[in-house]
Amino acid sequence: MRMSRRAWAAVAVVLLLVALAAVLLVRRVGNAEADKAAAAPRPALTVTTTTPQATTLPVRLAANGNIAAWQEASIGAEAGGLRITEVRVNVGDRVAKGQVLATFASDTLRAELAQARASVAEAEAAAADAAANAERARSLQATGALSASQIAQYLTAEQTARARVQAAHALFEAQQVRLSQSTVQAPDGGVISARLATVGQVVAPGTELFRLIRQGRLEWRAEVTADELGRLGPGTPATVTAASGAKLAGKVRTLGATVDPQTRIAIVYVDVTPEPGAANGSARAGMFARGEFDLGRTPALTVPQSALVLREGFSYVLRVGPDDRVAQLKVQTGRLAGDRIEITGGLPPDARIVASGAGFLNDGDLVRVVEGAAAPQAGASAANGNGTAR
Repeated sequence: MRMSRRAWAAVAVVLLLVALAAVLLVRRVGNAEADKAAAAPRPALTVTTTTPQATTLPVRLAANGNIAAWQEASIGAEAGGLRITEVRVNVGDRVAKGQVLATFASDTLRAELAQARASVAEAEAAAADAAANAERARSLQATGALSASQIAQYLTAEQTARARVQAAHALFEAQQVRLSQSTVQAPDGGVISARLATVGQVVAPGTELFRLIRQGRLEWRAEVTADELGRLGPGTPATVTAASGAKLAGKVRTLGATVDPQTRIAIVYVDVTPEPGAANGSARAGMFARGEFDLGRTPALTVPQSALVLREGFSYVLRVGPDDRVAQLKVQTGRLAGDRIEITGGLPPDARIVASGAGFLNDGDLVRVVEGAAAPQAGASAANGNGTAR
């Protein structure tokens, strides 16, 4: 039996209503799930984590000071009234012990030496004559041919002649010494640090002509406080950097015997030598230099410097909890070692902290932890939909 048109229309309306109800139901379920997803918290940043590392770090004491000559010899003229004829060295020259630095005009000295040599010959001839007379007087003493006074005169003349020979020899030796003083020689090996001698100059005895840094040795005179002085001793190694950039290896030679009562500063004398292969400058006496004394090594707990955040003058790290939320911890810092920094307090040894990017996070933020890979940058995280950097 055929259905009427009205029946077919009724069936079509019912089917349309059923379809419309199904669509509304599906849309309502989707909206509920979307609302639920929107209500869930989103990670603020994708990060990697790290834990503090136990290691040993060097203990160093920093100080400032000047580089100075170990010993600076003053070289002067021993003979006076002589004219300089030649200056053989200049400032900065390295000289050997006994090397001639300057010469004086020696014509007058050679003439005086020749005169002294002639005086010796004359005195020796007179002494020989006096000795012969005295010998004849002794041989005639028993015969009575000469009186006692005459014999005494001959004997006295012999002794006087011998004394004159000795005086002539002494004068000759003095002239030899004076001639040897016509050259100025280096008393020790080293480096010429000052030259006051000029050709044609007539000098007086004791006039300073050169200054010499003995053996070319330099020392660093480090300034340390009275309480730091007790941490140092002879043999303590040091590393010194001069103002020119020269790297010097040093070792404490001695400690200053006194402390300045005004500044409470003591001087530590450090022998320095250029480090092998250091060609980035040269050290000179008078330069300012910074240095560090190596006092050994001690245990330390370190974290990457990138994990540290400075806020309001304090240092913080962000600890990641079991729920992936971060907690801000105030820490105390110590020594630097490359890209790591020592933590002296405020951080448990087993804490899991944000390795980098902590500056974009606040206390209580939710993070997404990526283990074993570098965390994306804050901008990249936001662009990828992983969260927004704060």
